[in-house]
Amino acid sequence: MAGNLEKSGLEKSSLEKCRLDKWLWAARFYKTRSLATEAIETGKIHVDGDRVKPAKEVKVGQAIHIRRKELEMEVVVKALSVIRKGAPEAALLYEETPASLQKRENASVTREFDHAKRERGAGRPTKRQRRDIKKFTGLDY
Repeated sequence: MAGNLEKSGLEKSSLEKCRLDKWLWAARFYKTRSLATEAIETGKIHVDGDRVKPAKEVKVGQAIHIRRKELEMEVVVKALSVIRKGAPEAALLYEETPASLQKRENASVTREFDHAKRERGAGRPTKRQRRDIKKFTGLDY
């Protein structure tokens, strides 16, 4: 019975290493293994500072750098799993480094400021500008 559990991947503690694409999928960084594989192949995932292949074996204690759109994370592998579980359990598989947390926090603050700021005249014309446009073109639309 124990052999069947190990083969099916249900016993997390017995795992010493697993494939990187499976781990990223199980840790819920990507919705599918194929998306995780694509991210690895395009160089968005680095393990201990090196570009790797999807079949790279991940071990506990390794540092993984993940880059997705605006999100950039540096995580340390705490546990291994090849089974996708709920988000609270998946969060136990890794720990984000303090430097990464600080970097993401700073990025979110600057994104908020960039979003709220708009130069005068950018975007839709004001009512006064619309009147001037109508007067200049002679069109009434």
